Amino acid sequence: MVLKSVSAQAKHNPIKNFSKKELLAFYREMLLIRRFEERAGQLYGMGLIAGFCHLYIGQEAIATGMHSTMKEGDKVITTYRDHGHMIAVGSNPKKIMAELLGRSGGSSKGKGGSMHLFDLEKHFYGGHGIVGASVPIGAGLAFADKYRGNNNLTYCYFGDGAAHQGQVYEAFNMAKLWNLPVLFIIENNHYAMGTSLARSSSVDELHKRGIGFNIPGVKINGMDIFDVIHDGQKCVDYVRAGNGPMILEMDTYRYRGHSMSDPATYRSKEELNYKKEQDPIDSLRKVILDGKIAAESEIEKIDGEIKNEINDIVEFAKNSPEPDESELLTEIYKN
Repeated sequence: MVLKSVSAQAKHNPIKNFSKKELLAFYREMLLIRRFEERAGQLYGMGLIAGFCHLYIGQEAIATGMHSTMKEGDKVITTYRDHGHMIAVGSNPKKIMAELLGRSGGSSKGKGGSMHLFDLEKHFYGGHGIVGASVPIGAGLAFADKYRGNNNLTYCYFGDGAAHQGQVYEAFNMAKLWNLPVLFIIENNHYAMGTSLARSSSVDELHKRGIGFNIPGVKINGMDIFDVIHDGQKCVDYVRAGNGPMILEMDTYRYRGHSMSDPATYRSKEELNYKKEQDPIDSLRKVILDGKIAAESEIEKIDGEIKNEINDIVEFAKNSPEPDESELLTEIYKN
């Protein structure tokens, strides 16, 4: 079974369905993620962030939009492109940036880094460096919720590249077998590292990957926050009603390389420019201004506030001390 997305003609009216406060909150959150990631890229170039660093630039509408469909107690688990998701669930961005810099003020005391973020208080379970690892772990989180009977959901994110991993399909089978309350959300940015989906998959409609397990799927425009919320909420309602797992293929695009070490020369300038015309933040800004929901001055004020907030975030991270060597063996073994 495949659930179809809503047609353009029947689509909701974003101005009608959301208050000014909500729309500006969406804009603020997406912009915070964008500016956070841009600064992380700069700090990486300066040598202040070590190891791998995968930016979420271009995909902000997904984390922000799906977060608006969550209830207290719902869980999020994702891949190594995790900064935006952790910001969206409400984690302290100062601690996230400090973690990227490997400082003691970080969310994991500087021991996890970019690919292994974690915040138990916000029900954020990572940040996983192994490709596809978030899927079976996410199914396990959902199993725990079903066992406890608390009606919570797990939002399990992974990419189009991870969609080819064998463990993903083992998890699909078990999730449907036990009708687990999990949303398998594929952030399809069309490139697994430098390999396009067209070159790596015999079937490029990833939302149909669950057909063999009787898991319904839907393809959603991940570049439009209103599509993400509207269609995403339908999927959330379906799973929360006890119908078992569902696959959401978010059609999106990353504007930077796979990681900071990727120059992304495999993409043409024409393709990149075309995709930038669909920028989710610019699109939301246009809706707000064209609908006269807020004045240009109000948007500029938010832009300025985010700029100042990012400066404070970076200063906190830079001024946070390096972890003490006594931390090397802590939180590894449990007595």
